[in-house]
Amino acid sequence: MTDHATPNTALPEVVRELYAQFGEQTFVLQPTKDDVPTLWVTRDKIVEVLRFLRHVSRPYSMLYDLSAMDERLRTHRQGLPASDFTVFYHLLSIERNSDIRLKVALSSDSLSLPSVIAIWPNANWYEREVWDLFGIVFDGHPLLVRIMLPRTWTGHPLRKDYPARATEFDPFMLDAAKQDAEQEALRFNPEEWGMKRGTKDEDFMFLNLGPNHPSAHGAFRIVLQLDGEEIVDCVPDIGYHHRGAEKMAERQSWHSYIPYTDRIDYLGGVMNNLPYVLAVEKLAGITVPDRVKTIRVMMAEFFRITSHLLFLGTYIQDVGGMTPIFFMFTDRMKAYDVIEAITGGRMHPAWFRIGGVAHDLPRGWEKLVKDFIDWMPKRLDEYVKAAIQNSILKARTIGVAQYNADEAIAWGVTGPGLRATGIDFDLRKARPYSGYENFDFDVPLAHNGDAYDRCIVRIEEMRQSLRIIKQCLEHMPAGSYKADHPLTCPPPKEKTLQDIETLITHFLSVSWGPIMPAGEASQMIEATKGINSYYLTSDKATMSYRTRIRTPSFPHLQQIPAVIRGSMIPDLIAYLASIDFVMADVDR
Repeated sequence: MTDHATPNTALPEVVRELYAQFGEQTFVLQPTKDDVPTLWVTRDKIVEVLRFLRHVSRPYSMLYDLSAMDERLRTHRQGLPASDFTVFYHLLSIERNSDIRLKVALSSDSLSLPSVIAIWPNANWYEREVWDLFGIVFDGHPLLVRIMLPRTWTGHPLRKDYPARATEFDPFMLDAAKQDAEQEALRFNPEEWGMKRGTKDEDFMFLNLGPNHPSAHGAFRIVLQLDGEEIVDCVPDIGYHHRGAEKMAERQSWHSYIPYTDRIDYLGGVMNNLPYVLAVEKLAGITVPDRVKTIRVMMAEFFRITSHLLFLGTYIQDVGGMTPIFFMFTDRMKAYDVIEAITGGRMHPAWFRIGGVAHDLPRGWEKLVKDFIDWMPKRLDEYVKAAIQNSILKARTIGVAQYNADEAIAWGVTGPGLRATGIDFDLRKARPYSGYENFDFDVPLAHNGDAYDRCIVRIEEMRQSLRIIKQCLEHMPAGSYKADHPLTCPPPKEKTLQDIETLITHFLSVSWGPIMPAGEASQMIEATKGINSYYLTSDKATMSYRTRIRTPSFPHLQQIPAVIRGSMIPDLIAYLASIDFVMADVDR
């Protein structure tokens, strides 16, 4: 509950503004481990409060995330309003460099809330996801249908009474009738989406792009409404890659879940581990040594380079350049050679640990890193000269799929897609984590917000990543590769030979997993494709009570129709290439 003994001036600015506008009695202030102001609001007030925050001075212009939690089995929730299901809204203000989290408590017999699409257009997919996975209805939503699961699916998987393992279900049977029903459910009905089949004089054509198509960059389907070559409208269709990563977290220990994070943005490698382990460390109260921070930064930037190289190769290929991708794969292999020598793995090393990394840097790592950072800049120069300055590529991408900063923020765009509109917002600078405040690097910006600028920004980001890696090489701190904390998992093996308590802790941490203190914590990072975050809820157990994974690619794909209407099909292909998404990052 709100601590009335706390002076009002000690509260965050946004909380004081809400108290002044609506009265302190309207809210319940919840303490969290991540220091994000978290307020509970009643259902009848939530839209009014959200609208106020959207238009307040220095507004919270971005609906960063919207999701829910089944609270019915949670035992450690002292001081919180009674709730069977909780819906939360995470808002972000770039002007303030500040967040706020609002929660609404719902009872099982009244699972409905008003839709907020009129305030933020990107609430559309988030509300559909909450209905799909939790069964919470959003009144006023234009088409509340499943988004992650097939329309024929029964039940809402993120409810606590829904099984978490395939072995808990009856054997799956696909007879002819069920197969016909599944196929019929895939049929696209234009009227359902508010589309017309034609005009008085001509019919529109409806074209499936995907879900299996090279230009779709994964199992992704877009249904295009076409007037000749012009795109009148389109409907992105996701969920073909959904694996239930958030549900899996409820049955894995805090430690054993780390490899699952690798498979979210499966091109991001340890970049996926980072927000998860940082959020767990907030829950546990673990402070890692400087050496750990620097190692994590170095490896994260290596994966930023490998991811951006794949983006650049496929981007050029999608607009007609066939050769460069082979050169870029050569450079990726050189980076992966360094990654493998340090971590033992290449694409999915799952190498970060709670409280540190899996093991210390091997002998000879310095030469491998130095050879790569000496090699790569000249290659980037060649790519710019040979491909990016090519007149055909420029003609295909400059002025194509253009959006401005306000549109980007309204749709929840982050990362290079936001910085290409001129917004200087990079979490490594704005909210440094893992020691990024100790590094000298620039934030590349562009201003046209088109398919070309989104490419240029990423090329410059690779140059800055090389700068950061060079500083890691030259200033790697001495010290341990793990924190000296009982919840570090697994604890350093060498210490198990010194005392029985450490040996017992090691055994329990590896076999059962560490028990994290009850509470909530989130961590954002500047990942390869935009801002990625994990929002963890612990009920004082060996596994997460609720793991929310907010990925950048999910809102980026939702924006597609608003940007591409009125363009041509080749423009859509260039646009998809410039977004830089992978479907596991969308569907989870």
